[in-house]
Amino acid sequence: MGAFSIWHVALVVLVLVVLFGGRGKISGLMGDTAKGIKAFREGLKGDDTPEEAAKPLPKDEKDGARG
Repeated sequence: MGAFSIWHVALVVLVLVVLFGGRGKISGLMGDTAKGIKAFREGLKGDDTPEEAAKPLPKDEKDGARG
C-alpha cells in the first residue's frame, strides 16, 4: 500500500498525453496566446492620426449657461 505500481504511472502518463496532446501543442498554445496579447495591445494603442483623434463636442448655445 502507498507505493505506485506500473499501472498508476501508465494511467498518469495516459492522462497527461490526452490533456496536453502530442509534441508542440503547449508551445503552439503559448504562441497563440502571445499573438492575442500583442493584437490586444496594438488595438489599445491604435494608430490614431491627429485628424482622427477625439475632438471635444461643440458647445450648444442653449446649454452654455446653466443656472
